[in-house]
Amino acid sequence: MGSDILSGLRPAVVLTLLLTILTCGIYPLAVMGFGKLVFPHQANGSLIVDRTGVVGSELIGQSFTTARYFNSRPSAAGKGYDATASSGSNLGPTSKSLVERIKGDIALRRSQGMTGAVPADLVTASASGLDPDLSPAAALAQVPRVARARGLAQDDVRAMVVQGTEHPWLGFIGEDHVNVLALNRRLDARAGPAPTR
Repeated sequence: MGSDILSGLRPAVVLTLLLTILTCGIYPLAVMGFGKLVFPHQANGSLIVDRTGVVGSELIGQSFTTARYFNSRPSAAGKGYDATASSGSNLGPTSKSLVERIKGDIALRRSQGMTGAVPADLVTASASGLDPDLSPAAALAQVPRVARARGLAQDDVRAMVVQGTEHPWLGFIGEDHVNVLALNRRLDARAGPAPTR
C-alpha cells in the first residue's frame, strides 16, 4: 500500500518540477530573448535617449507643468506617473472627491487661458495612470498657451500637433493620439528647452 502511494506520487512530483522549470524558467527566458532579438527598442522599455541620457519612455507618461510644454493628462498612479504604483483612482461618477478634483483641473485649465469645452482627457486620469498620449483635441486646446509661452505662432504649434498625431494601426485599431513627450521634444528641437520641466 505504501509503495503504491510512493510510486503514484513520484511521477506527479517529477511532472510538477518539470512543468515549473518549463513554464517559469525556460519559456519566459525564450520569449524575452526572442523579444529582445526581434524588437530590441520595445523590449527594453521604448526608452527615449538624447545626449544627456534617458529622457523618458514612449510608453509611460510624465508630468509637464510649465506653460512652455504641453501638459499630460492627470495621473492617479502613486503621487503621479509612478510606474511602480500604476492604477486608476477607482472613483466612480458619484464620488464627491472625483467631482472636486475634476472641478480643480477645469479651474486650472481656465487659469491657463483655455476657453470652450475642456477635453475629457485633460481632467480625467487613465486606468493605468501612466498614459503617455492625449487626444488631438486635448493637444490642440493647449496650443494658445504653449505658443504664447514660447513666442511662436499658433499656426506653427498647431501644425506640430497635427504632424505628431498618430493614427489608428491598420486604419481601425485604436484612435488618433498624440504622444506628449515626443511633441514636447519636437518643440524643444525647434525653439529650445525651458529651464525646468
